[in-house]
Amino acid sequence: MMLTRRSLLVSSLAPALVRAEPRLLEVNKIWDEAQHNAFTDLVRFRGRWFCAFREGKGHASPDGQMRILTSRDAKKWTPAAIVRSDRGDLRDAKLCVTPQNELMLSGAAALIPSTPHRHQSMAWFSKDGAQWSEPAAIGDPDFWLWRVTWHGNTAYSTGYSTQVNRNLRTFRLYRSEDGRKFQTLVENLGIPNSPGESTIRFTNSGEAICLVRRDPYNGQPPIPSTAATAMLGRAQAPYTRWEWKDTGTRVGGPNFIRLSNGRHVAAVRLHDGKVRTSLCWLDIERAKLEEFLPLPSSGDSSYAGLVAEGDTLHISYYSTHEQKTSIYLAKVRF
Repeated sequence: MMLTRRSLLVSSLAPALVRAEPRLLEVNKIWDEAQHNAFTDLVRFRGRWFCAFREGKGHASPDGQMRILTSRDAKKWTPAAIVRSDRGDLRDAKLCVTPQNELMLSGAAALIPSTPHRHQSMAWFSKDGAQWSEPAAIGDPDFWLWRVTWHGNTAYSTGYSTQVNRNLRTFRLYRSEDGRKFQTLVENLGIPNSPGESTIRFTNSGEAICLVRRDPYNGQPPIPSTAATAMLGRAQAPYTRWEWKDTGTRVGGPNFIRLSNGRHVAAVRLHDGKVRTSLCWLDIERAKLEEFLPLPSSGDSSYAGLVAEGDTLHISYYSTHEQKTSIYLAKVRF
């Protein structure tokens, strides 16, 4: 059969027209020294990688402390610092870089029983990842500010109330000009059925996007599992009016990031059958999550940190698929 010049041209272009599937390049365990190592985050700061997570005797033990590891190449990791508090169990370490080019570490302390409150969110600051400031109490007592995100010179975070009856949770939006003092921007975002962990990101146009976990709860009245699916919210500045949609997918530890091609990738714990940590496409317009790459994981797992560099996404997370609850770093090529 004779090929025309046009068919030859189309044939030569065909490979470029096929979208390459994301590829898992490698997964490495980077820490397992404590009895329980969990709840990670990841950031690139001044030419180095930093990974923060909680160490303790168990998933919810009173001895929780935050450990920070550092690396130049994201392969060989060394301890940089340990952050402790005599106020209680430190949980859910999160990292970000402030407009003043400082590392900001945030989390919440599950307070010792003798105190009048159950939880207090806190933040610490560092210029090198090794020496950290004294903690600043951020937000209101008994409100868990799960992740802080900077947009320009302003920090934003949602906070959920930690009262015993989760059916009555209040879900607030906070803002701060310095990362040390947070003011309530929206008293209650109005999400029903036990909203909790969440991540806010901002588009190039300034629109805020928020992915929120919800939990089933056997209180009075009980919440059915069908109402424990994640919610996706959108708002324009000044971020006081939000539109919420149900994704239809139950998740834990929600985090997401925008890639250079404009698509959003979420790292979440999925609960449909086998519990696992997985990467999903996040369709903002349709408010849908579509799994495309499960990571080696099972059981007590998830709480990922995400950093994209070029066409490679770096993911920190924890898992028990090798029996001991340990910290892992995965690299995915897009």
